[in-house]
Amino acid sequence: MKTLYLMRHAKSSWSFDMLNDQERPLNDRGRDEAPLMGRALAERSVRLDLLVSSPAVRALSTAALVAEALSLPPEKLQVIDAIYEAEVVDLLAIVQGLPDAADEVLLVGHNNTLTDFANLLSPSPIPSMPTSAIVCLKFSVEHWADIDRAKSEYYFFDKPKNY
Repeated sequence: MKTLYLMRHAKSSWSFDMLNDQERPLNDRGRDEAPLMGRALAERSVRLDLLVSSPAVRALSTAALVAEALSLPPEKLQVIDAIYEAEVVDLLAIVQGLPDAADEVLLVGHNNTLTDFANLLSPSPIPSMPTSAIVCLKFSVEHWADIDRAKSEYYFFDKPKNY
């Protein structure tokens, strides 16, 4: 069994005109909501084997705050550059290439691609993911390379407004 958590990065700031998109930091709300969602995962007894993130500052900051809330060691947080401008097929290739030793993985990325990717894999429709939202899908496979919708179970969709 493989478990995939898909998380949209937390709310970012638009007040830094001189920064490029990849450098935008989290705003105050984002810095509050990312650890909130990390604690929500902890309350669900989530035990991540790996957390992969886009290199964008807002995504990586989200991932770090979630990792901290889950007491995840730093070596289990990896940056995958391709997540930043990924299309759905790119995210599928990234996930299908994950190490099989990791059974529970959280991927932190960007919308609209993340919602589209969740809908590619989920047997249930996923609404547009607001910032900090998390979708959990479980796959009855031994290898990440074998994941697809036919082997998927929808477990939950969670967002900060639920708290």
